[in-house]
Amino acid sequence: MPTKLQDRDWDVLMGRIRAGKCTPFLGAGAAHGVLPLGSQIARDWAKEFGYPLEDAGNLARVATYLAVQYDAMYPKEMLLKKWFQNPKLPDYTNPVEPHATLASLPISVYMTTNYDPFMTEALKAAGKNPHRELCRWNNFIKDSPSIFDDDPGFEPSPAEPVVFHLHGHDKFAESLVLTEDDYLDFLVSISKDSELLPHQMRRSLTGTSLLFVGYSLTDSSFRVLFRGLVTSLEQSLRRISVTVQLPPVSDQDASESHQAETQAYLAKYFEQSDIRVYWGTAQEFMTELRTRWEAFKSNNG
Repeated sequence: MPTKLQDRDWDVLMGRIRAGKCTPFLGAGAAHGVLPLGSQIARDWAKEFGYPLEDAGNLARVATYLAVQYDAMYPKEMLLKKWFQNPKLPDYTNPVEPHATLASLPISVYMTTNYDPFMTEALKAAGKNPHRELCRWNNFIKDSPSIFDDDPGFEPSPAEPVVFHLHGHDKFAESLVLTEDDYLDFLVSISKDSELLPHQMRRSLTGTSLLFVGYSLTDSSFRVLFRGLVTSLEQSLRRISVTVQLPPVSDQDASESHQAETQAYLAKYFEQSDIRVYWGTAQEFMTELRTRWEAFKSNNG
């Protein structure tokens, strides 16, 4: 079965990008090679702190264990101290680096469940003036500064875009959605108060094609986004969206036919919500995206 997008899907996506109707969602895989994946951090913690259960690769559960053993802020502070105090930045001069490629496009809103500043820094490197915002899902960060409060009429633009961190960012340890309790509290807060997402962000969800980069099908962040945001949109208002996924491999010895069957099932599942699946790495997708975008601009003025 095909592992890439069909030409007509690329054509739609290119048209949406040019029209300013594309909103990227960035997951941990977008920074792969610069920061470790959550599963690796979880395994390191599980080994260091004697995590007693079998799901040692589940960061939310291992972080919950640390929160119980110490306190709720301990895993968050430890995570930021280890990986985010002086983070190694991606190479924004690399034309297929995911953040650099996305920063080069005429996009006004970037959504992310990552804590890192990479998307904001990539936009600065591209000569733009980005604003870094976060979802105020708990009381501690409810009154944190926001351009949407300072200037209620502010509208993001390609020259002055917004990078919106749904699960917090590295400047506020209290803002991080990390443990299982955090995920539950986040979902409860979002369901109770739709104003936690500024209307400019809500409009981006309902009025654009969504581009998910750096998530895996088993990622809790992706499942929450998919079930809580995408499937809640009115059917008549949905636009084709794209998720970039590695081929599902649950068993190293799984047969090629089994992999193909699994891939076909998942593609059909997502298609019901007008989501097309690109089976490949973020870098592979960005290589093709940049090539097609340059060709599209040349052919369409």
